Amino acid sequence: MIPGRTSSVLVSLLGAVLLVVGATGCSGDPDAGTNGVGRLPAKSIEKRARAAAAAAATVRLSGTVVSRGRVYTLDMRLRGNGGLGEVTSEGSTFELLRVGDDLYLKAGAGFYGDQVGAKLKNKYVKVPAADPAYDQFSGFTDKKVLLDGLFVLHGALAVGDHRTVDGVRTIAVTADGGEGGTLDVSLEGKPYPLRYERAGGAGTLTMDDWGKDFTLRAPDEDDVVDYGKAVMR
Repeated sequence: MIPGRTSSVLVSLLGAVLLVVGATGCSGDPDAGTNGVGRLPAKSIEKRARAAAAAAATVRLSGTVVSRGRVYTLDMRLRGNGGLGEVTSEGSTFELLRVGDDLYLKAGAGFYGDQVGAKLKNKYVKVPAADPAYDQFSGFTDKKVLLDGLFVLHGALAVGDHRTVDGVRTIAVTADGGEGGTLDVSLEGKPYPLRYERAGGAGTLTMDDWGKDFTLRAPDEDDVVDYGKAVMR
């Protein structure tokens, strides 16, 4: 049997613990210890995320995009003067590299077809700026173009759920109840956008490595083939 004095002490301690736990449970503020953007109106959260993204020198963007009936899988590193990474569509994967205005593409022989594929396999092809393919592919390497697309939220904005993206706490901004797209904004550190769910199930993109530097340079001349429009057709 526990002595009366000891029993009273234990009861007092237990009561104190329950009070602390109870107070913590009742005051469970999901925005406690965050950067505070979760307490803002939806439009203000979106504005903060847009500003943080624009100010960041670099970002890594990956995921899927559905455009004109085609599904593209992206894994791109982007900065103001270009980008690099891989794009996969309909079973074909190709690398893209843009340094300034110079755009290069590298793919396996099957990407080009049997006629020229053997010559171009694992070589960078410099895409002429006048070729229609230049506009199509350079958009995948353009930080501003891709990030501007992240803020196409159709419909009335609302603050959604508190969630996580790769272990980072986020606040969701929904458009038209999610039908018009959803943007997850970081609640830790700067309010970077971390995930974008496109309207109509047209893909999901994640963003990380904000501000993390990476090497961006033109390929060696020996690795480049300049075939011009004849190659890209």
